[in-house]
Amino acid sequence: MTTVLAIETSCDETAVAIVKERQVLSSVVSSQIELHRTYGGVVPELASRQHLETVNPAIAQALAESGLTWSQIDGIAATVAPGLVGALLVGAMAAKTLALLQEKPFLGVHHLEGHICASYLEQPRLQPPFLCLLVSGGHTSLIHVEAQGQYKTLGQTRDDAAGEAFDKVARLMDLGYPGGPVIDRLAQRGDPQAFKLPEGRISLPGGGYHPYDSSFSGLKTAMLRLTDRLKLDGDLPKADLSASFQVTVAKALTKRAIACAKDFSLKTIAVGGGVAANSGLRQLLTATAASQGIEVLFPPLGLCTDNAAMIACAAAEHLALGRTSSLKLSVQSRMPLEKVMELYG
Repeated sequence: MTTVLAIETSCDETAVAIVKERQVLSSVVSSQIELHRTYGGVVPELASRQHLETVNPAIAQALAESGLTWSQIDGIAATVAPGLVGALLVGAMAAKTLALLQEKPFLGVHHLEGHICASYLEQPRLQPPFLCLLVSGGHTSLIHVEAQGQYKTLGQTRDDAAGEAFDKVARLMDLGYPGGPVIDRLAQRGDPQAFKLPEGRISLPGGGYHPYDSSFSGLKTAMLRLTDRLKLDGDLPKADLSASFQVTVAKALTKRAIACAKDFSLKTIAVGGGVAANSGLRQLLTATAASQGIEVLFPPLGLCTDNAAMIACAAAEHLALGRTSSLKLSVQSRMPLEKVMELYG
């Protein structure tokens, strides 16, 4: 049985976890939300510095909570792409150092593959092929998971990612950062039919629309114009605005995911990324998929946002297949998911 300790520092969470055969033995996440809240977004230099301060205590805590010793760890992993280069370097260097000291194999993990593998922790029996709807602050993609390490992106956003749109719309309504959780809470008591908003279809040359690609810039602009107009009339109806915005995003994602799954004869949709925690998306996608005979899997709420358990799970899957990475492997700010196998020599 393969046991991996993984470090995740791709953005603004310092996370360390130990996973054994799709079972989480420990998961430590040190969030930097309060550090970056003043700036309305992540400041790369501050994120890297905070990772340096917290990564060693997080490693010690994860190992202690697991009840394991280093002799019981089979491999050590870290996120190496994509992400903030300075932040990625902290985790990668820590993992490589541990691999050398403890004489363990090192594995560099693609962050998006981690989000895909998060569903394995909820449903250990899940096996490819299936469709992954990956929705986060930086990504909105429909991915055909053909096998471990074999992925094909079938649809993606042409501009803003879904999570990014939540943050920007929250800023329009002075709701603070991050925007997703507060919009979700407000939407619970708002009217989703209060305002009609565009879902953002992508036109194709010669007519018609791309069935899987999405766009949220038009929705963001519509919200900007709407909030500007409503501010002239007095206080913003923030609950109704949140509910209308949230249901529009959920509808757009659901339509594309269901269409993609049906067209490729895939019976399971696994959802990953921070927006997977959104209650509106969870309810609409689950209900719509059930009516089409499609199963939908969401990770536990604690594994939707960035965490190291999903990275450890991805690494364990590769290590079980005999794959490891070179200690010379570099970090990358960008890397297509389709090139994941380049991380393993």
